[in-house]
Formats: sequence, C-alpha cells, structure tokens
Amino acid sequence: MFNGIIFNKGNIKKILKRSKGINIFIKSNIKLSKKDIGISVACDGVCLTLINIKNKIMEFYLSNETIQRSKFKYLKVNDHINLELPLKYGQKISGHICQGHVDSVGKILYIKKIDKSYLFDFQISSKEKKNLIEKASICINGISLTISKVTKKGFQIWIIPHTFKLTNLSKLKKGSLVNIEIDILSKYVKNFFYEKK
Repeated sequence: MFNGIIFNKGNIKKILKRSKGINIFIKSNIKLSKKDIGISVACDGVCLTLINIKNKIMEFYLSNETIQRSKFKYLKVNDHINLELPLKYGQKISGHICQGHVDSVGKILYIKKIDKSYLFDFQISSKEKKNLIEKASICINGISLTISKVTKKGFQIWIIPHTFKLTNLSKLKKGSLVNIEIDILSKYVKNFFYEKK
C-alpha cells in the first residue's frame, strides 16, 4: 500500500528479457539492503517485489500480465522512474491510498505551462474513462494527483512546481505514456451500483 507521495527517483540501468517476462534493474539512492528483499516498491506506480539489491541497484521481475497492463512494455535503459516505499503503520498519508495496481496506460496530448504551474492533458481508454470523476484522486506514474477536469478523450490535471521538480513528470512531453491507477474507492462504488442493477 502506498500514498503516492514521491521523494525518490531512479534510473533504469539494465533490462533482461525473459521468455515470459523481464527483469529490470533500477539504480537509486533509496536506503535498502539485502534484509529488505521481498518488500514491495512502487515503480512508476506499479507495485513490484524487490528480488535483489547490490551497489544501490534494485532488481525486480515483471510478469507478462504486469508488462501488458503498464507502460513498461516500452521501457528503455536510462528511463527515469518514480519510486515509493510501502507505507508504515502510523505514517502520515499526504496523498491517497494507492495499491500499485495499474489500470491503464494513458497518453499525454499536451502540456501547457501557465504561470508557475503545468496543465497536463491525458488521453485514456473509453472503458477506463467511465470511472473518472472530477476532483477525485488519481495516480499517475505513482504520483497522487487530483483530476481537475474530465474531457472528451480523458482528463486534465494541474502540476505545481514542487511536484514537477521532484518527479519524472518533468521528463515527459507530448505523446509520452504514463501508468494510471484510478482511485479504488470510485471503482468500488461504481461496481457496487452496477451489480445492484
């Protein structure tokens, strides 16, 4: 379980392709050791299990299911990755509850700087767009954000300078792909009422 507040980033150093998955190697300054092997780490919003760490390089295995549901099918060496360690009991939740279960891949239609902030416009599949609610929380590349507007093709969000600087949103451009996790509460509520019909 995560809260979508990013303090750490990493870089993809190596991608090892397997017959039914891939192993990725991410270099980061996160303080982890061999005793932490087995913990969950949100990598651009995808909950992955740490299987090894050496010289600040974390290793994760991704199954085909994870690859197909995320932007990791297009992953490249040197890509910047947002990282978040799992929540601890008693820790403050500044964002919202994020599971690390990516629903869809979104595409940036445009980015517009207005004053000191940035307006991002995203396209998302029509299937997932039905779950969007204006002013609801949404997780993009592991970042807890707020939907400012639901559009014909997807949604918009505003990014303040602090978030822009601390995350990999500053590396994105028109056409970039992002991992999207829709707020679990809105999905549960919609499913409840759908089942009632």
